[in-house]
Amino acid sequence: MRRNTSARCWTSWAARPVASSADISVALVAGEVSGDMLAARLLAGLRPQLPDARFHGIGGPRMAEYGFVSDIPMDTLTVRGLFEIIPRYREIKGIQNALRDRLIAERPNVFIGADYPGFNLGLEMQLREAGIPTVHFISPQIWAWRGGRIKKIKKAVSHMLVIFPFEEEIYRQAGVPVTYVGHPLAETIPLQPDTLAARRTLGLPPEARVVTVMPGSRMGELKYLAAPFIGAVKLLSQRDPSLRFVAPMAGERQRAYFTQLVKEAGLSDVAIDLVDGQSHAAIAAADAVLVASGTATLEVALFKKPMVIAYKVMRASWEIMRHMAYQPWIGLPNILAREFLVPELLQNAVTPQALADAVWKQLDDAPGRLRLVQRFTDMHHSLLRNSSQESADAVMRVIESSKAS
Repeated sequence: MRRNTSARCWTSWAARPVASSADISVALVAGEVSGDMLAARLLAGLRPQLPDARFHGIGGPRMAEYGFVSDIPMDTLTVRGLFEIIPRYREIKGIQNALRDRLIAERPNVFIGADYPGFNLGLEMQLREAGIPTVHFISPQIWAWRGGRIKKIKKAVSHMLVIFPFEEEIYRQAGVPVTYVGHPLAETIPLQPDTLAARRTLGLPPEARVVTVMPGSRMGELKYLAAPFIGAVKLLSQRDPSLRFVAPMAGERQRAYFTQLVKEAGLSDVAIDLVDGQSHAAIAAADAVLVASGTATLEVALFKKPMVIAYKVMRASWEIMRHMAYQPWIGLPNILAREFLVPELLQNAVTPQALADAVWKQLDDAPGRLRLVQRFTDMHHSLLRNSSQESADAVMRVIESSKAS
């Protein structure tokens, strides 16, 4: 895999923090948990180079660990699906406009949009028109659907940071400055996960067969996936009462909602352990994972685990999205592999029986598990870079260019 030579030549920034960074302001927006994680990795590389700079905007707890101040709670932006945003459009647009006006008045040295393209690209376009440099981290999935957005991206983004190797050439051909920085998850997840250590952490028997259930971190995902996932757990437990189930919960609301559905399904006697956070331990402990489509599917792949991917949204959103898709895959592991390495169940196919049958097949296919370990290990190596440093170096280059102009 060819490495980005332009990113490599910037590594000298790491050795020399800006002499006086107190007058530097960096604005960032992350709209959901995955963006908070991505932006935090970038800040881990930026903070040593800009020790006194002001980092602010909209973000989450991981960003706060690096001195980031969130002017607005991140969860005010969290929404999922095309039609689900309609009831909240005016509220979110008002937040965008207020932030735009504040940043144009402040004139930060750079604005960084961490994923969340529906909000960030529009904001970036207005800020760039006002003369504020913009960096977008990470690329929208223009290779999956809505490829025409690259015209908007070219107007909105001073520099694009991409986390998948194949994305770099797409932006080069479009004339958008780009740096491939690798995927942060490839650094944080070990190449050889310790399943027994994860089970000790979660109090699971070392010899048990464990299924981890991940219906999503957002309430919108839980609304559509929690019930069929729980139904699948019930069917699987009937097929093999010795199975253990783990479900990591993203917060108190998610836990309360999921717990209520578990009770309604009559699963009080089933060994399903709800844990607060600890999603990586829950994945590492698993023999198979039932997971909502999204970043979590890549986490499961990097932990080298068999999985079944599910995706379900409002019917109107689904009808539009399926007609606009450019490729047959929706899960990130399958997209990266360019084939169906693991099963995907979408929309009406997301039923308890179908999910249970697919998970059981993953549990029962020992040769298939070995093949997946090798494919996922190769995938891990292809995504492994010093993403924190390389993304920070790219941002420093943008800052220095803007100061020189």
